[in-house]
Amino acid sequence: MRRMTLLACTLMLAAVAAAQEVKVRVTYYSPEIVRIEKTMGDFRTTPSVCVTAEPLQSVKPKVKVDVNADGVVTFHAAGRKILTEGASNFEQIADGPDKGAWKAGQSWKLDADEPIYGLGFLQNAKLNLRGENRTMIQSNTEDFANFFQSIKGYGIFVDNYSPTEWKDADGVLNITSQVAEEVDYYFIYGGNADGVIAGLRQLTGEVPMNALWTYGFHQSRERYKTQKELLDVVRGYRAAQVPLDGIIQDWQYWGNNYLWNAMEFLNVDFPDAKAMVDQTHAMNAHMSISIWQSFGPQTKPFRELKEKGLLLDFLTWPNSGLAEYWPPRMDYPSGVLCYDAYSEEARDIYWKHLTRLYDLGIDAWWMDSTDPDHNYHDGDFDQMTAMGSLRSVRNIYPLMCVEGVYDHQRAVSSDKRVFILTRSYFTGQQRTGANTWTGDTQSTWDDFRKQITACLNYTLTGNPNVNSDIGGFFPSGYNRRGQTQTCSQNPLFQELYVRWLQFGLYNPMMRSHGESSRREIWEFGKKGEPVYDAIEKTIRMRYALMPYIYSTAWQVTSNDDSFMRALMMDFKGDRKVWEMTDEFMFGRSLLVAPVTHALYTDEQRRWSDNAPDWTEAKRMDVYLPAGARWYDYYTNTLYNGGREVNVDASIDHCPLFVRAGSILPIGPDVQYASEKPWDNLEIRVYAGADGKFTLYEDEGDSYNYEKGMYSTIDFSLKGSKLTIGARSGDFPGMLKERSFVITYINGKTVKNVTVSYDGTARTVNL
Repeated sequence: MRRMTLLACTLMLAAVAAAQEVKVRVTYYSPEIVRIEKTMGDFRTTPSVCVTAEPLQSVKPKVKVDVNADGVVTFHAAGRKILTEGASNFEQIADGPDKGAWKAGQSWKLDADEPIYGLGFLQNAKLNLRGENRTMIQSNTEDFANFFQSIKGYGIFVDNYSPTEWKDADGVLNITSQVAEEVDYYFIYGGNADGVIAGLRQLTGEVPMNALWTYGFHQSRERYKTQKELLDVVRGYRAAQVPLDGIIQDWQYWGNNYLWNAMEFLNVDFPDAKAMVDQTHAMNAHMSISIWQSFGPQTKPFRELKEKGLLLDFLTWPNSGLAEYWPPRMDYPSGVLCYDAYSEEARDIYWKHLTRLYDLGIDAWWMDSTDPDHNYHDGDFDQMTAMGSLRSVRNIYPLMCVEGVYDHQRAVSSDKRVFILTRSYFTGQQRTGANTWTGDTQSTWDDFRKQITACLNYTLTGNPNVNSDIGGFFPSGYNRRGQTQTCSQNPLFQELYVRWLQFGLYNPMMRSHGESSRREIWEFGKKGEPVYDAIEKTIRMRYALMPYIYSTAWQVTSNDDSFMRALMMDFKGDRKVWEMTDEFMFGRSLLVAPVTHALYTDEQRRWSDNAPDWTEAKRMDVYLPAGARWYDYYTNTLYNGGREVNVDASIDHCPLFVRAGSILPIGPDVQYASEKPWDNLEIRVYAGADGKFTLYEDEGDSYNYEKGMYSTIDFSLKGSKLTIGARSGDFPGMLKERSFVITYINGKTVKNVTVSYDGTARTVNL
């Protein structure tokens, strides 16, 4: 039996498959975005948590969908076949809380040489995910978005929230979810990676601007144990005149584990939290604080949530109520439980208690363990949440937690942009602007290398905000045996830390953090010593690039751009970069080649009392993608693309190249991001191709930019003529007049021209 009914943009097909009726529904959300639903029962009725777009009532499709008599779907776009499904599979659940639902899956036939990307955080050091087999469930160091995209310019988002099996074998990719009302996925055609990302954000939410200060350097450790210790770190950076914007307070400021996440400063070593926050602000720094999704039994949130039945009953961190013992004393169980973030009422209660910290002036939330930590036992997934069984909604726990805080803070104030650092995510979370880190990694060169591909594949799932613990979270192997806090004096760790910091320079958030180690700059030596100087140089470089970074942030928000860009995004025509794991673009202009192997020490060892000669010159090979010409940022040497070059990789030097045609703004020397106005910016112009750049400015915080309170200045290069366009827009405090110092780089020739600018267009012949 076959019938087809066209209702608005919805195509429904019922087909006979395996002696049972499989119904297929096709719905357009844009000319390039198509939803495919398949069921052997009723179509899904529960609304999507992730998808915010509405289906179209009429459309001129750019994606053609063919459904054959067996219910197999084929997609055509740009005049060619793009993708064909394999089999669908349905297995009805016979008992338990999900009785009557389906274990449902869908497969797709991939080309033999077709790389696919995205999926989430995978600690596998791979960019191309072909051949991977995974159980997709959120965890500490691996998280999943149920989304992948292909080099062919399409993406697939499976709108399911239960643990899901991913299997790619023999040219067929199969994704099967443990609980489903139906097979439910979205096909997005973008033509390239940027187009796919734009489509996914159109479907699930755009990315808001984060505040200017969040792009500065953040110092953290596990943990600052007293109020004085935290303030002394800020004072130390100011005294050393090393830039700093963020100080982060980790856990246990609430006291013992029975008071876990009380959302209050109950620890006697923090006697005046309000004064601490005020003093931090007086030193022009911002404070982030650790909050969890679980509560100890003696806390106010626990008691209120328990009374209303809004706690989840499974074992979570910390296991013991005695924080002083390791391993945990389980004869004194903590009683800590996670809250039911699936409940709107529970999210309201969470925010109500969080306002105690918000009212102190805390600037940002470090939402730890949004995975959440879960030590599995039989039956845990059978318990009910406000949205159904835990099994059916397990993977969207981070989205529910993070969006709960974001939405509540947005509702009470538009003066301060919400900034959230979190450990897990799901598709749609990009609409909160939250920055996700890659979890509690090990301090090893191997783990360092894995963070590069983890960040790039995460970006390819549509969320641009990502970072890792600079230096790795667990450095214990680098501490002197029987001691802690000694790794920063260990040359083997010093080299790893410097190289990880240089990579972190080119992350959307630059954040130093780890346990059993102090990572403030002075712990590595003193000014004038090579390791200290390399750290300072790296941090200062971050601030020099601040106008470029903040302008890129605007492109992320306004134009669906990305910060960290796998090379296949910009150089799809160069097959050599399709699987490249150790280079990436930072914005549209900068090619970054992190040093991912020890050049001065032995990365297999963990302790040495003997420092190498840090002044010795080192070099490494870097591949420059075809399709562009490239300037060495430090020497201005110009290279053709499509070749490998051997360049300086000394301890204070991370290879960096600028694409010819780039226009790169360089910021002033500052101690924090907003210290000085951008009234005398250096604008570096790299000859060799036409190019453009938009300089974005606003108040630096608040959501007034959403009301149009910002300015942009377009720069364009054609041949040797640079046009500075008329300024568009304005905002309170905007510079009406300024100077630009134009540095024109044409091979080894460098020319400087100072240009006065009053907001009207100017053309400069270089």
